[in-house]
Amino acid sequence: MKVQRLRLTFGRGEEVKYITHLDLMRFWERALRRAALPVAYSEGFSPHAQISLAAPLPVGTTSEAELMDVFMAQRVAPKTVLRDLARQLPAGFTLIAAEEVGIGLPALQADVRFAEYDVEVAPGDVDVSAAVERFLASPSVPWEHRREDEVRAYDIRALVDEVQILRRDADAVTLRMRLKNDSSGSGRPEQVALALGLGQPRRIHRTRLVLSARSPAREAWRRRGRFAG
Repeated sequence: MKVQRLRLTFGRGEEVKYITHLDLMRFWERALRRAALPVAYSEGFSPHAQISLAAPLPVGTTSEAELMDVFMAQRVAPKTVLRDLARQLPAGFTLIAAEEVGIGLPALQADVRFAEYDVEVAPGDVDVSAAVERFLASPSVPWEHRREDEVRAYDIRALVDEVQILRRDADAVTLRMRLKNDSSGSGRPEQVALALGLGQPRRIHRTRLVLSARSPAREAWRRRGRFAG
């Protein structure tokens, strides 16, 4: 029986950036069990912990903004969850925040609208400012993505809300990308970098997940400074 819903914010560092989404779900279920927290479990032949992640993080990407909802069978203070669960985490995982949200809110995955990334590239001879300006000014940018023997064609411009230059170093440029991430499609920062003519990124770091404006939980997160718009 679910009596409480807690929303956790956590980060993933270099040590764990190659963990797949499925392995991550298994990791959190084990960590919650070791922490002896009163997590609610599903019924049936093979019960599993009632947890959900907001949006899969691309393999090879670090983050400071991952969201996970955990349903509890008994009420527990968020600070207790932070304390007990943090003791079970290996290097590379960081628990940032925990707060109670309405148990009847929409599924966390259905509430995500955008994901923001800092993407470091080595531009070479490319004029990054001009490339970004051309891309954003284009009504559409046809793109093909090959995965094994499958080729998917789509408009990559439709998945990009904003791209801006965050900083320039001697041999690198860091872009801030705000990409669509919902049931209709999800932008991938490495593909946007390729579409800009900048090659494969050196580093990708997720900095924010933007929830639906209708989400009651969004205002609480805005007050905490997690959202800019």
